[in-house]
Amino acid sequence: MRFEFYSEALDKTPKLSVDGTVSNSIHFSHWEGNATPPEVKADTSTEIALNLVASPNRSVLTNGLELVTNNHFDTDGVLSVWTVLNGERAAEFRDVLIAAAEAGDFSEYSSRDGVRVSLAIQGTDQASPNDDTGSPLARFIAGQEVNDDARAYELVLPDVERLLRNVDDYEPLWRDGWKRIADALESFERGTSEIRELPDSKISLITLSPDIFSSGGFNPTRHSAPYTAISQFARGSLFLIATPTTDGWFYRFDYPYYSWAETVERPRIERRDLSKTLQTLNEKETNQAGSWKKDEREMTSAVKFLDNHGVLAASKLEPDEVATAVQSSAVQAASVAL
Repeated sequence: MRFEFYSEALDKTPKLSVDGTVSNSIHFSHWEGNATPPEVKADTSTEIALNLVASPNRSVLTNGLELVTNNHFDTDGVLSVWTVLNGERAAEFRDVLIAAAEAGDFSEYSSRDGVRVSLAIQGTDQASPNDDTGSPLARFIAGQEVNDDARAYELVLPDVERLLRNVDDYEPLWRDGWKRIADALESFERGTSEIRELPDSKISLITLSPDIFSSGGFNPTRHSAPYTAISQFARGSLFLIATPTTDGWFYRFDYPYYSWAETVERPRIERRDLSKTLQTLNEKETNQAGSWKKDEREMTSAVKFLDNHGVLAASKLEPDEVATAVQSSAVQAASVAL
């Protein structure tokens, strides 16, 4: 097996498309629209790859192809490629491989080492096309910033096994990201951040403590939501996330962080029509410097309160008011469906 990062030059070449889905390929992927063989399907591409290399039908499933490709760089992509390249040897690391893939793609805390492996590879606790921080591991190996995905694979793949065996040796690469996750988890455990489940509408109302971000509180241009902590505790099919500020509340609605992918074990999350919710919230809103808008720039984001530049702004509405508007819309939608 050999790996080549995807480019148009590979379009006419038969290949194995691992994690991403590209043309003229056999898919081993959880991305929507994949044609992965049913017998190896799983929730992450890394687990799909593990199922593939353990399968007695591997040569049939791959049609004997030796070329492996992917079209993006993230934890699940790196680990699924590494698994296919290493074959049955990868089974030794099955638990941490799957946990790291779940941490990277779904912001889930399945194991401490899994989260730390993902942070070293990916740099953040959520894979996002908008993320420009780059891979800490690639940067460490190269001794400089690495902004090219193909180059990042070239650097990282030979070091994956060392990382899996000795994640503590890579502490400088995951330390800061791990602290942010640990601080957010602790804030829920001590009750300064809270989650209230609204079962009738399947909404998780999440109020975050601003001190989990920094001594200065939440900065919408610098800080993202604590995805891993939220996914650890929230159980709804829509997350209403509120962070207090001196001028009101910063808001965002997210779907569960696994919901962008095609999953087998995790339940399917239907996207909601939130147009009525937006209308109601904008009618109630008193801060004219911003408005409630549909926002799908991130893989699972749905709605935010934004200023004219598309940056989070402070809404004057209280979390219960926002939750009531979303619940009312959900009830109306259910009534129409009936």
